[in-house]
Amino acid sequence: MLENIKAIISDMDGVLWRGVQPLPGLNALFDFLHEVNMPFILATNNSRKTPDDYIYKLGNMGVDGIQQHNIVTSGTATVSYLQQTYPAGTKLYVVGGDGLKQLLVHAGFVLVEDGAEVVVCGIDFDLTYTKMRTATLNIRAGAPFVGTNPDSSFPSPAGLVPGAGSILALIEAASDVSPTIIGKPEKGMFESALRTLGTQPEETLMIGDRIGTDIQGAQALGIKTALVLTGVETEESAKTNDIQADLVFAGLPELIDALRSANG
Repeated sequence: MLENIKAIISDMDGVLWRGVQPLPGLNALFDFLHEVNMPFILATNNSRKTPDDYIYKLGNMGVDGIQQHNIVTSGTATVSYLQQTYPAGTKLYVVGGDGLKQLLVHAGFVLVEDGAEVVVCGIDFDLTYTKMRTATLNIRAGAPFVGTNPDSSFPSPAGLVPGAGSILALIEAASDVSPTIIGKPEKGMFESALRTLGTQPEETLMIGDRIGTDIQGAQALGIKTALVLTGVETEESAKTNDIQADLVFAGLPELIDALRSANG
């Protein structure tokens, strides 16, 4: 199967790193991609940072030459959705990180506390009751509810911690309104990546650590999938899940070996 792969889409958290700790094989993966001149997209459901933030983070880990077009986040996908749906100047209340807020302001939206026309929610490491209260009141006043991604947990060096999906669930319970989800497993991020790569789904490999988003979303579009067990999933969960990745690897080193063999 890997012999036919012409491009890569890869998740970041749980695949390339956990928190600030690079995972084994990080640098070797990019060395291989550059060596065989294989195009790639880094696609993450984490909306907390901007593409420039990820370029900086990768540079600090010894990976140079990454460009903005190599990165798609649920934040950039959410901005695209909002631009297609609402005019510039629309008032937003945002539960999320500075990176998401910067992207929204740069796109021409106005951030407010009260009287929001849309509530946008992503991962927020500084979540407070006041933020959840404000989001709930704006939604109950009629503001549509948009979530960057449904990930209930987030891989950190200490283990799995609450993700954006956990925050969405809390606000949904308080507001009685379900969010419109933008990130993986929804098709928007994958379609954007395929357009940038210029490859067909069956020629493209999605590398991910979470079955319910990375693997499920990619398979829905016919993209080939490789699951690595360095993030959310375990060997047991990978075996027992109704959704099965095309390939399963302990981590990036094993995947890189398989890619090298296929391209040898």
